[in-house]
Amino acid sequence: HVQLVESGGGSVQAGQSVTLSCVNEGWSKYCMGWFRQAPGQAREGVATITSAGATTYADSVSGRFTISQDNVKGMVFLHMNSMEPEDTGMYYCAASATCPPLVALASWNYKFWGQGTQVTVS
Repeated sequence: HVQLVESGGGSVQAGQSVTLSCVNEGWSKYCMGWFRQAPGQAREGVATITSAGATTYADSVSGRFTISQDNVKGMVFLHMNSMEPEDTGMYYCAASATCPPLVALASWNYKFWGQGTQVTVS
């Protein structure tokens, strides 16, 4: 059974940094992803990481955000730098058995989801 719990959200000013954490309480060799959803907008993929450590980033965050994982603790992190107001939204952690590069950022590819943590950039 996979249960995902996010933490680390909050309010920051533009240019600052935030790190989100996600605990996968049913840890296995899953592909893990971070998604976000702004009010009135569709959920979008932000970054993903395979169990082997291969990463994929949305163009809008490439170079600013970094996804990492601690396989021993069953945790995945999203380090967000140089934040912009456009980064505001609810951030979700998700897990999938596989995430081929072409669908790594597609929300439909992920079966397990956390409850989300709010990030607000002003």
